[in-house]
Amino acid sequence: MRFETYPFEKLTLLLEDVTPNPDLDPIVLTIGEPQFDTPAFIAEALCEHAPLLKKYPKTAGEAALREAMRGFVKHRFHIELDDSQIIPTFGTRELLFNFPQFLLADKPSPKMAYTNPFYQIYEGAAIAAGARVLHLNLTKENRFLPVMDEKALSGCDLVILNFPNNPTASVMPMEELVKWVKLALKHGFVLLNDECYSEIYTHTPPPSVLQASVEAGNPAFKNVLAINSVSKRSSAPGLRSGFIAGDDTILRDYMRYRTYVGCASPLPLQMAAAAAWRDNDHVAAFREKYRENFAVAREVLGIAPPEATFYIWLEVGDELAFTRRLYEEKNVKVLPGSFLGREGIGQGYVRIALVENVEKTLEACRRIAAVL
Repeated sequence: MRFETYPFEKLTLLLEDVTPNPDLDPIVLTIGEPQFDTPAFIAEALCEHAPLLKKYPKTAGEAALREAMRGFVKHRFHIELDDSQIIPTFGTRELLFNFPQFLLADKPSPKMAYTNPFYQIYEGAAIAAGARVLHLNLTKENRFLPVMDEKALSGCDLVILNFPNNPTASVMPMEELVKWVKLALKHGFVLLNDECYSEIYTHTPPPSVLQASVEAGNPAFKNVLAINSVSKRSSAPGLRSGFIAGDDTILRDYMRYRTYVGCASPLPLQMAAAAAWRDNDHVAAFREKYRENFAVAREVLGIAPPEATFYIWLEVGDELAFTRRLYEEKNVKVLPGSFLGREGIGQGYVRIALVENVEKTLEACRRIAAVL
């Protein structure tokens, strides 16, 4: 298998001959890793359950974790899931990489579609599964929402959406999600929405594809799956706690597959994650921090805050030259959009992750504005 160089490796190569301004402290806004402290109650739960390290974890996850995840789905999306309709995972990266391989293994000539630009694990999974790829291009002209080309999609086995979207920060309205669910049922492809940014929103909570499935008259979630994670919502990416939920017919066989993968989460992490999934107050506090950051970005950079995520998808012209100049003159690192897309998608943009505190965000925005 030949995998594309990862975006952060490309960034290192792009900047390797650039000397950053030594008079300014470095600011890194390239990676979607929250820089706020993980809430103390989560860390305390981890320590409290450290003695459980002597036990092997179950692939299916502990009952307490599954219950907490189902509780989150009920609280947030008003959907009651059966235990058979959700699987805890070791974050969502491993899930996004191995689920397409599981699903497409028996297809003679598998075809997979996903949004473009994208989280590069989608592409890696397609390569590992030997799948043909259909890019669902997100552009300013289509409001960063994929166009539904039924002729092209009719041959797909798996379609991965990612809304709220990384990197464009676009949100898909409920009516659009409903159309995608109906299309999945009509053409028989599996529809998976990566919803890892669903809890980082400015005002209105973004919808889930599970809600759209119910709205489309598909309450059993046939061919429909959603994934989510505590990484962003709880500022706890190190917990590696995610889930996949929806069609229990697919999940039953996927659970069996996972017993061979060997990616069960250690028990202390599961108990800490359960505490995180159960609590919503700390998530609201983090949302307020991101609102403050976007208020700063609006004031300094003159941009409209996105509806969700903590990203700015900033149009800059030559994104490679801009990235080099920003690093050289202001010691700020951002990620060129072309590193996140294919077929020319992402060119002219940079992704800025506003994951620092408001003071550091203000300083970063002032430096970016100076180069703009």
